[in-house]
Formats: sequence, structure tokens, C-alpha cells
Amino acid sequence: MPTGYSLGDYLNRRYRETRRELGCEATDPAQLASWQQAFGTKLRELMSPFPESAPLNAQVLEQVREDGYTREAIVFQSEPGVLVPAYLLVPSAPAATDRRPAILALHGHGNGKDDVCGITYGEERRVERIRQHNYDYAAQFARRGYVVLAPDARGFGERRVGHDFAGADGCNVVYLKAQLLGLNPLSLNVWDARRAIDLLQSRPEVDPDRIGAVGLSFGGTWTMFTAALDARIKAAVISGYLNTFEAFALGLGNFCGSQVVPGLLRYGEQSDVASLIAPRSVLYENGIADDGFPVEAAKAAFRRIKAAYDAAGAGDRVALDLHDGGHQFLGRHAFDWLARWLGGD
Repeated sequence: MPTGYSLGDYLNRRYRETRRELGCEATDPAQLASWQQAFGTKLRELMSPFPESAPLNAQVLEQVREDGYTREAIVFQSEPGVLVPAYLLVPSAPAATDRRPAILALHGHGNGKDDVCGITYGEERRVERIRQHNYDYAAQFARRGYVVLAPDARGFGERRVGHDFAGADGCNVVYLKAQLLGLNPLSLNVWDARRAIDLLQSRPEVDPDRIGAVGLSFGGTWTMFTAALDARIKAAVISGYLNTFEAFALGLGNFCGSQVVPGLLRYGEQSDVASLIAPRSVLYENGIADDGFPVEAAKAAFRRIKAAYDAAGAGDRVALDLHDGGHQFLGRHAFDWLARWLGGD
């Protein structure tokens, strides 16, 4: 192909030529706070509009006893007329205190909330998917004493669009449909996650000041952006997502319409979104064998995030767990990490 024909080459060149206008360069707490105010405002602007609030009107539809916890099928309202189906997992063992820490368990691609709760309906493909990705982290945290809320994202699980896209990626089609109305699926899902935090804080079993979030893949995207915009998430585990947009998005195309913020690369990289979370604690898990998120780019992104935490005087509150596996929730340090920063029950 003659030089100058490739759109991919063009986009990569534009990335290299574009200065990230609000990239984090803070070296002390005051600079970091000032930068977070500026970049956080810009990110909210890029992700706007967000929906209007509405009463949660939460309802419990079903209760099922599982090993170590009770699973409640619930539904709540996130914006007028929009209902979010979710599972609430409540540990069976007596709590050490009146209120427990809680986890918002955000799913990636697949079967929505069913995957993170380990619900397979006896289907071998679901069993294998959960095994391959260690995907049932909602159930794993519930058995460790956390109240866990696992909602369906828009377009997934019970919130599927409801028709076939003739082989097209449903996330991409939903994004294009939403953009016709000036809406963004990622923004809508972040909004729903924030309303899920409202729900957790309303529950009598939950300590409203000890809420964490965990997510794999798209769930990692969902967790990062929600934590960046909502300080009520005190600690997080983000698996199989830390990288640079240059490497995994522009370089590989390993993303979808559920994970896009239009115009973001004019102002910052993924590491800048992550740096909005500082000084709240985050553990990143990345597999060396995860060919969708190049490991050297993950290391480069983490160096920038660590610099922001060092500027905040909170270098011990962020860590990168590199492991030999692939695209999965590992859990090697995740349970101890959240126990450290959220405390026990």
C-alpha cells in the first residue's frame, strides 16, 4: 500500500502529534488537587450528558440461598423510567460489626451479572467461561464477608438490546445508536454504577464509608471511570484493563462502543483517568500473556499513575500485580488488598 493511504497510520500519527492538554504532571499534593479539578471537570464535560436522578424504588424479586450467602434478585431505578436488574449477595455468617464493607462487582463482556455471580444454568460454555477468567468474583467476595452488588450494564444480561445485529458487535451498534441522540453508553453505565452505590449506602447491612469496586475487562473500564468520578469508592481492583489507549485501542482495536469517551485523547490518556482516583487505593492486575493489553504499555501507564500517587504522598495505595496468566481476574493479592483498605466485616 502506498504511503499515505492507511487510515490506521493517519490515526497513529495524529495521536503522536496531539499534545494531551491536561496530562498529569503534578509533583506535590497541591498540584495534584489542582490538576484533578481541571481534568475531572473536562472528563465530566466529555462524558456529558448524564441522566437525571430518580427515586431508587428498589424491589427484591427473589431470594436464593447459596453456599455462604443469600442472593437477592433486585431491581432499582437509576433515572426516570430506567430500571437496573442486579444481584445483591448478602453473607450468611454473622457480621463482626453492625455494618459490613461492600463491593460493587462490575462485569465485563459475556452474560452480564450472571458471570460474576457464578450462575451458569448448567451450560458448559458458561462454566468454562467462568473457569477461564476466574470470573465469579462477586460470589468469591460474598463468601469472604462482603455485601456485594452486581448490576447488569446497559446492553448486557437482562438489558440486552433485544435484536440481532447481523454479526456486528452489539456494543458498537449501541454506541452508534446512542450517539445519534448525543448519548454515550459508558456515561450511562457509570451513572448506573453511581446509583448502585446509592443503593448500597441505603442498605442497613452496609457501612456507607467502606465501599469498594472490582471489575475485569470492560468491568475494569467501568470500575476505573466510576471510581474516577465518584469518591465514595474507597478502594478498587481493576483487572485486565490497565494500558494505554495508544497500545490497546489505536494499536490493536481491542475495545468497543461501551468503552469510548469521544475526544478524550486531546486531553489525557488512560493513566490520567486513573490518576483521578488518587489517593484512594487501587490494585491493578495484568496478565503477561494477555495479548489484548500489551504488558509494556501497562507498565508505562502504571509508572504515570504511580507518579500521581507519589505526588499525593500515597504511593503505598496503588500497586500493579503482573502475573503469568492471561485475561482474567487473578485474586492473588486482591482479597488482602481490599481487606487492608476497607477492613473486615
